[in-house]
Amino acid sequence: MHWIIRPSIRRKIVGIAVGLIVLMVLTSLVSVYMASTVGHLLDELNGKYFPAYNHLAQANIRSLERAIALRRMMIMKMQAPPDEEGYAARLKNYQEADAEVEQEAQAARKLINSIIDDVTTPSDNAALARIDDRIENAIEDTRKQLGEEAARLLRLLDAKNFAEARQSMEHVDALRDDFTLKIDAIRADMLKQVYASSAVVTRNQRQAMMISTLVTALAAAIGLGFALIVSSGITRPVRQLLEGAREIEAGRLDRSVSVSTADEIGQLTAAFNRMVDRLRRNEQVRATFGRYFDPKVIEGMIDEPAQAASMGQRRVMTVLFCDMKGFTAMSEDVTPQGLVKIINHYLSTMSSPIRNHKGILDKYIGDAIMAYWGPPFVVEDEQADLACLAAIDMIDSVATLRKELPELLDVRSIPMDCDIRLGIATGEVLAGSIGSEFMMSFTVMGDAVNLASRLEAANKEYGTRSLVSEATVAALDAAIELREIDRLVVLGQSRPQAVFEILGKQGALAPRLMTLRDRYAEGLAAYRDRRWADARKALRAALEAVDDDGPSLTLLKRIDAFEASPPAPGWDGAWYMDHK
Repeated sequence: MHWIIRPSIRRKIVGIAVGLIVLMVLTSLVSVYMASTVGHLLDELNGKYFPAYNHLAQANIRSLERAIALRRMMIMKMQAPPDEEGYAARLKNYQEADAEVEQEAQAARKLINSIIDDVTTPSDNAALARIDDRIENAIEDTRKQLGEEAARLLRLLDAKNFAEARQSMEHVDALRDDFTLKIDAIRADMLKQVYASSAVVTRNQRQAMMISTLVTALAAAIGLGFALIVSSGITRPVRQLLEGAREIEAGRLDRSVSVSTADEIGQLTAAFNRMVDRLRRNEQVRATFGRYFDPKVIEGMIDEPAQAASMGQRRVMTVLFCDMKGFTAMSEDVTPQGLVKIINHYLSTMSSPIRNHKGILDKYIGDAIMAYWGPPFVVEDEQADLACLAAIDMIDSVATLRKELPELLDVRSIPMDCDIRLGIATGEVLAGSIGSEFMMSFTVMGDAVNLASRLEAANKEYGTRSLVSEATVAALDAAIELREIDRLVVLGQSRPQAVFEILGKQGALAPRLMTLRDRYAEGLAAYRDRRWADARKALRAALEAVDDDGPSLTLLKRIDAFEASPPAPGWDGAWYMDHK
């Protein structure tokens, strides 16, 4: 039964509509009532006041017509010979006019009494009652006297007593004038009532308009307020949901949206909070696994499950191997706990530049680090640049690492001579999920991986920190200063290729390093041409710039050996890693 009483958005919207309809109906009813009241007053004014006033005016007119007919009758009797036929016609007119005076007066009284009897209209009943009494008195008294005197006048005319007839006529005129004055006074008072009723109608019209306006405005205000209250109850949770969604979009998963309603939005909010909680747990899982697997690999597997299930794809990638020089000797003098601290700090320090330059940390092998760059994690054209830039930052971090390791072990007085060796190679590799049915790992394997590992080890031969393959140098777009070290054939390969050392970013080389690069290039060219004296001279000049330059020292030793035992006639200037 909970779903029956639980408010829903539909019920809220229907409630707003019903409320507005009720307000509209109430407003219409008030307007209809006010309009009917004004209409009733107008009907009374048009159907009673005006006709009553008109009847009084007609009674006055009929009284004048009766007086005219009576005077003409007198003239027709007094002329010689008398006009009996005209007299009879005028007598008939006189009698009809006299009856019409009575009819008009009674009609006016009837309308006035109906106004008095109508309790639904605000009439001045006392004034109307007085008018009714005055009409009755005028009809009963003055008209009665006038009728009696007119009858006497007719008898005098029939008797041909014209002298007394003239006196009677004067008396009739006086009575008629008195009746006319009374009727005029009554009409004037009735006209005042007409004006008063018109004023009431006008006032009620204005009141009706004002009340209708006020009721409409009040209904609109109530409806708007009701709609705002209900709509705010709908929009406020929606806005909170929107803000929560923006927080989630920004990666902030620590916020939950309060459930303030029990409708569909409340259910949606609860579902949203459950989703956020699930995302938070997923993020915790991702962060936990991110410490064991590179986050980009995890994200790729989650976003593209097909990639996780892939049996492998051949792609061109750049692989980096890094190893800590002197780690074995250092581990002999440090406790296991201290060694863990050293290796963890070293790996964190060297992994940071790789991450900063979009590299994928593939694995840690003791103190060695394997990382790679390439699709789908970075654009193929950028991979060599990013790898070399990461290598520069790793080399620059060595000085800081040397200062931090003693402090880490709380042996600040004992310096730690640590260094790194880097090997970077670019080539086609097999990339994908590789492993067994029990455990899989997304990694890369192939000649480029082997070459990078061999180049890292070849740093021992040349006393360098970094060696970069020829393919990596060919793929570079970034402004990086390099120097060719040698043409090398590593174990497992038969074709010699040039290897290079990273000196730094372009424009950031010290003058001595620029001199070293140029002199070493001269010595290397002479070395390959078997011009041992020129090679020795150039390499010694390089050592004057940097006295401990490993490649220069290495080539000088080879020159000494070749002078004692010259190389074979077909020697191509390359050095074989298995060469003894």
